[in-house]
Amino acid sequence: MAKDYTTLSLSDIEDRIAVIRDNIRQLTEIAAAVSGAGDEARNADRIAGQQAELDALIKQREAMLKKKK
Repeated sequence: MAKDYTTLSLSDIEDRIAVIRDNIRQLTEIAAAVSGAGDEARNADRIAGQQAELDALIKQREAMLKKKK
């Protein structure tokens, strides 16, 4: 389910983007360190979820920045 980011300020969106990028970096490091199909699938799902949230936040940020112009 898509989250609604329209109520966030631009600063809040920027902060959330930074947090999610760090989450993705950490999950990628974890995925590289673990082995096993179950672990790999779980980490891939977590990374995909974080990437989807990041994409939505970036889209919202771009929309907000266009409105400011």
